[in-house]
Amino acid sequence: MTFSSSLSVVEFYLLKRFPMPFALYLTGVSVLAGFWGQYFVRKLITIVGKASIIVFILSGVIFASALTMGVIGIETSIRMISNHEFMGFLGFCGSN
Repeated sequence: MTFSSSLSVVEFYLLKRFPMPFALYLTGVSVLAGFWGQYFVRKLITIVGKASIIVFILSGVIFASALTMGVIGIETSIRMISNHEFMGFLGFCGSN
């Protein structure tokens, strides 16, 4: 995964579609968030006494992202239907 994403970054940089200040800002925020997250999860594990809290944190994040993606998808579909936009569906019997 790291290899794939790193190649994508190189590709965007070579195509001049990579805003360097924005990328450096996001890199810094990601590194700090990773360290803070690790620190707080370690503290939480020492307080609770069980490492299984990591599983609950991960499942909560996955549930929240699935819920968010579902809500956004439904909102987008409703907007596209009300605006009579093409949604990519073709007829069953025809090729057009």
